[in-house]
Amino acid sequence: MDFKDCIKFANETPVCYLATMDGDQPRVRALGFWFADDKGFYFQIGDMKDMYGQLQANRKVEACFWQPGEASGTMMRVAGEVEFLNDQELKKKVLKDRPFLKEFGMTFDHLGLIIFRITKGDAYFWNMKTNFEPKKFIKFGD
Repeated sequence: MDFKDCIKFANETPVCYLATMDGDQPRVRALGFWFADDKGFYFQIGDMKDMYGQLQANRKVEACFWQPGEASGTMMRVAGEVEFLNDQELKKKVLKDRPFLKEFGMTFDHLGLIIFRITKGDAYFWNMKTNFEPKKFIKFGD
């Protein structure tokens, strides 16, 4: 498997779980996943969310993408650091892809519309067949 498999898996998984740190306490929550490409895994949040402050304090995260299937399904875990993106074209894209954001007053130039991506890190796949095998990490980014 390679990073293209990671991109495909993430793009086929509409919800993922993202873990951050709040001081010394881990926090995990389900997020509607936006998209992945050869530059990383993209997310969008509002700056009023606790997650935004947690990410500013510690950019290390882990995302878990799970798809149901045989036995316990298949999981892909992605660990890395986030990069905040202030890109007007991406903000226009997120508003097109997620029109419900406009109901919250979000516009492409709204300072509270936060876009970030996991740009580099490690990913690996897990399922019951590979449960006791050593992890096969897929490095991505720089």
